[in-house]
Amino acid sequence: MKNVIDVEGHKAVLTFDPELGMIRGEFLGLAGGADFYAVSVEGLLVEGRKSLQVFLDLCAEKGVEPFREFSGRFNVRLDPKTHEAAVIAAAAENKSLNEWVAEVIETAAQAA
Repeated sequence: MKNVIDVEGHKAVLTFDPELGMIRGEFLGLAGGADFYAVSVEGLLVEGRKSLQVFLDLCAEKGVEPFREFSGRFNVRLDPKTHEAAVIAAAAENKSLNEWVAEVIETAAQAA
């Protein structure tokens, strides 16, 4: 996966911060924000573990669930022509638009 690192089984997206000259990691799927900085992959793993532990400890202290729950539902806004093309593509595969979109997203997410 591009620009994503796994820290203790939790994914974090990576970006470069030119002002600091460092790589920034930000955990995904948490109920709040937890980020970390380093100049190397090894440093990111070390700092990521520390950041995640501080976040989890704080959540435990406050009695807050640390992980975000996903409902499996979201809205997508498309250009009308793209919407029409997607309906046609789904119908061509004898699928509902929802089934087709879910399959396309699942395939793309596995490849990332």
